[in-house]
Amino acid sequence: MADEQTLRDRLRTLPVFGDDLPPFDTDAVPDDPIDLFLEWLTAALDAEVSQPHTMVLATSDPSGHPSARTLLLKDVTPTVEDEPGAVWFAAMSDSPKGVELEANPRAALMFYWREQGRQVRISGPVFHGDREVSERDFLARHPAARATVLAGDQSAPMPPVDEVDRAVASAKEFISVNPNFVPETWRSYFVQPLMVEFWQAARHSEQKRLQYTSSPSGGWERRMLWP
Repeated sequence: MADEQTLRDRLRTLPVFGDDLPPFDTDAVPDDPIDLFLEWLTAALDAEVSQPHTMVLATSDPSGHPSARTLLLKDVTPTVEDEPGAVWFAAMSDSPKGVELEANPRAALMFYWREQGRQVRISGPVFHGDREVSERDFLARHPAARATVLAGDQSAPMPPVDEVDRAVASAKEFISVNPNFVPETWRSYFVQPLMVEFWQAARHSEQKRLQYTSSPSGGWERRMLWP
């Protein structure tokens, strides 16, 4: 029918942002982007933004083929004297993302908080966290989540349902007997940012983009970008 909307039309009419977009005074930002990221993250938490800890992690293999997936932010550590700030996540080192990070230890992260019209992009080298941090993170997971990790190889083809059920049941029993077990392949990772970009939407397309880049001489350089 002539009055039927095309997919393009339907996508065009979807609401994009929430109703209460916060201001972004780019003249009053801190010198360190991690401090600003913590301000924005805290504001998202206080406003009860949906899943503010959800982020996209993008990696690539040695040939440059990229891949991306959504996972959870674990922590943010601020810059302290000569110790750079970092953004933390966790993964199995033998998972596809773990294998890619071992071969090419660089990553890009992206946070998007629709209700506030805010996006943060972070990129930089990736490092392993201390083993103690990895163990603490794994043991904080629900036993069922730990059992799922132990029951099968992430991203491997799924076996028949009965085999999955047996493997999960066996893993749960193992955890009940060994409640402090942490697989050697469970790793905490952190990104030390070399670039952090903040994007703030506005009602009348008066968007703002502020980019921090790490300076070779130390510290950070800031510049505004066209939205």
